[in-house]
Amino acid sequence: MSDSPANKRALSTSAQKVQDTLTERGFGTMQVMELPASTRTSAEAAAAIGCSVAQIAKSLVFRGVQSGEPVLVIASGVNRVNEARIAAVLGEPIAKADADFVRAQTGFVIGGVPPVGHSRPLRTFIDQDLRQYEEIWAAAGTPHAVFRLTPAELERLTGGEVISLT
Repeated sequence: MSDSPANKRALSTSAQKVQDTLTERGFGTMQVMELPASTRTSAEAAAAIGCSVAQIAKSLVFRGVQSGEPVLVIASGVNRVNEARIAAVLGEPIAKADADFVRAQTGFVIGGVPPVGHSRPLRTFIDQDLRQYEEIWAAAGTPHAVFRLTPAELERLTGGEVISLT
């Protein structure tokens, strides 16, 4: 995908919001791509992109059980999140958020939640396993949009806390 304004205009509203956030934060060289194939799940994204499932940085939103606050966990596509581990670091139990909560807190639908560009700031945890890959791929606002970055860029972009999720 070229960097021409015509291509940028071709992005859907949600994908363009992610591209604009990347640019505003000084990561304008990262390019959001909308693909014909679904990228809703880690396996679908890996197949559409042509990378390993482990290189997919999946964004999962949880809700603090006591505070009701949203928590974003960015995990390697092959890893299951150890909710007890997140709860221990967070200081309260967490529960998986439903679709309405995710949309209200992030501005995006499940299957397209990016690591940035949310409606409000989110406490963010990043899976340390992502650090083993030269490049990773994250959702970019829709179940068909992604962008490529490095684990170090993900950390700088989100300000997330890197922890062991497994």
